Amino acid sequence: MTELPSPNDPSSPSAPARVEGLIDLLTVETLDTDLYRGIPLPGGKGRVYGGQVVAQALQAAQLTVEGRRCHSLHCYFMRPGEEGRPIIYRVARDHDGRTFATRRVIASQGGEPILNMLLSFQVPEEGFEHQDTMPDVAPPEDLISEAELWRANAHMVPDHLKSYVLRPRPLEFRHVYQRNPLAPVPAEPRHASWFRTVAPIGDEETMHRAILAYASDMTLLSTCGQPHAISYLDPQFQIASLDHAVWFHGDFRADDWLLYVTDSPSASGARGYNRGQIFTRDGRLVASVAQEGLIRQRKPRA
Repeated sequence: MTELPSPNDPSSPSAPARVEGLIDLLTVETLDTDLYRGIPLPGGKGRVYGGQVVAQALQAAQLTVEGRRCHSLHCYFMRPGEEGRPIIYRVARDHDGRTFATRRVIASQGGEPILNMLLSFQVPEEGFEHQDTMPDVAPPEDLISEAELWRANAHMVPDHLKSYVLRPRPLEFRHVYQRNPLAPVPAEPRHASWFRTVAPIGDEETMHRAILAYASDMTLLSTCGQPHAISYLDPQFQIASLDHAVWFHGDFRADDWLLYVTDSPSASGARGYNRGQIFTRDGRLVASVAQEGLIRQRKPRA
């Protein structure tokens, strides 16, 4: 008899269990003062998804701050994490002022750092306000989910990729502009997608921010590959995040639809620069994202 997936597995057939699994994944364990451990993704293979490391590092830092909200984080990926092994997060409390606090986090595996992060926290306060206008795009109800598209085209997916692309996920994406990563064509370096968790979550603000940070690494780096018809599924290309930054501008819920608009102003030196804006359904700009990534064509072996 086939064993059913764990209810805490983010790939469980049950949508609520998938979200519960994501919450488990992003809930770090306290080992000692300012020392935390992030659990590995159940059934994960290869290298760790960068958004997982970003979100777990944010969670570790948030556990050391009271009365302030994270308004920005900046990090560098130093080496790929390995799936199946926990990640250790050490937090340094660099500053605690009356309004702002800063933290540094080093994430490591096997004694080697894989990411470092600098974060700033602020006591909530009122101030001047302005923002960019959300683009006029199709609402999520008029779009097909990414999961449905993969299922409809499963016969075109190579066998070695099927378990990856068809795996149930705790986040649902609906792309405003359809792209086929199996047969990419040159396109403008712009994209937009709606996303949310596949089931409701609680009201803990820190978890909503962690989930946004987790999702912010999705669809972003591929934007700079669009003019060159580069696909993240093509093994002839080496694609990896080099750094990542998130600015939180306002309140939101990760279980309500959020619009992620991305563009890439530049690519050079085997690196692509990408920007993102995240809007709520009612048009509020609640986060901005920036990332530079490696996009390199692998040289054939002699």
